[in-house]
Amino acid sequence: MLIESIVRKTLGLKRHRVKEVKEEDGSLSVHLVPDGRFKVICSVCESKGPGYDTLRERQWKHVPLWGIPVVLVYAPRRVHCARCGIKVESIPGTKGKSPLSVPLSIVLASWAKEVAWQVVDRFFGFHWNTVRKAVKDVVDYGLRHREIGNVLLIGIDEISRRKGHVYHTQVYDLISKRLLWSGEDRTSETLETFCDEMGEEHCEQIEAVCCDMWAPYVDVIKARLPNAILVFDKFHIVRHLMDAVDKVRREEARELKAENPEVLKKTRYVWLKNPWNLTDKQKVRLSYLEKLNLKINRAYLLKEAFRRFWDYTYPAWAKKYLDQWFWWATHSRLQPMREFAWMIRRHQNDILNYFKVRIDNGAVEGLNNKAKSISHRAFGYIVPQKPSTLLSITEWGNFQCHN
Repeated sequence: MLIESIVRKTLGLKRHRVKEVKEEDGSLSVHLVPDGRFKVICSVCESKGPGYDTLRERQWKHVPLWGIPVVLVYAPRRVHCARCGIKVESIPGTKGKSPLSVPLSIVLASWAKEVAWQVVDRFFGFHWNTVRKAVKDVVDYGLRHREIGNVLLIGIDEISRRKGHVYHTQVYDLISKRLLWSGEDRTSETLETFCDEMGEEHCEQIEAVCCDMWAPYVDVIKARLPNAILVFDKFHIVRHLMDAVDKVRREEARELKAENPEVLKKTRYVWLKNPWNLTDKQKVRLSYLEKLNLKINRAYLLKEAFRRFWDYTYPAWAKKYLDQWFWWATHSRLQPMREFAWMIRRHQNDILNYFKVRIDNGAVEGLNNKAKSISHRAFGYIVPQKPSTLLSITEWGNFQCHN
């Protein structure tokens, strides 16, 4: 196959043709010319019109061929469009004023999904900013052409971007397991921006929202998503319970430090792990500690008893059991467990919504880890523009490049 045929095929040329291919300064220069049999196409509205004039030659970097750099050379024409006025013609394989061809942007962006951007620029011999530009062009195209569809269940969580409590709010579609939106910070204004960008119609379609008990999120959800059932994520609730159990252990370890400092040493995960995940050594240690009259043992039994709460099917029975567990916790003489129990009581109604709509943020945590991994591969790079531009980095896991 001739080089001219390869270029014509990869660019999808119809109204243009390859005039010649030259070797210049170690690269292949592909010179394109218009096909006089066709009218000029407006780059804005894609309508046909008569030619107006011809601009000076421009160059676009194209996909390297066998490791040889390829440059497209063409003198764009301007068209006298009846709708748009004088506009530059539509040039196949290019987009706007970008110095990269569309196929090259797709190739670079596809590689950037898999490896670090610095690896991509070294592999293809481009500058790091060229890879960044390719990524931005492809993602911008995907965001403009994606269809949100009917989003019924969403999960909201935050990820830490760097030290110093710098967060980004992530909103996911729990059905299709995709990132919908991301914005800086985790304030009520951040989530308000998401609702504004989604629009009132989409907000009214949402049937349920899963999130943690962060007050700014809760206030916005109840105000802006009128038809949505708020469900507090059970994994965040369990995390609060684990923190309470560990706090009991640490307090008791301090109390026993003078008399018996070794009794609770290196037992943190003995109390926090699920019983079936304990090692043989940990099982033996737990069996010994359960015979002692320790506060942490009472906290451990309360933790295991709370596990049965999630097994109920009907909200009424779940509430009855939760009331019983609340009584146990508040009469345990363990302050951290009492504080956790009262937190559950304050948010009881939204916690019980789990038995109406059984959703959680388990998949969200996995997607958050994916976003962190991708951001790490990109060396933490973020385009600092509008709040939703973090999608340019974090949506790579779900984003499909289109040619």
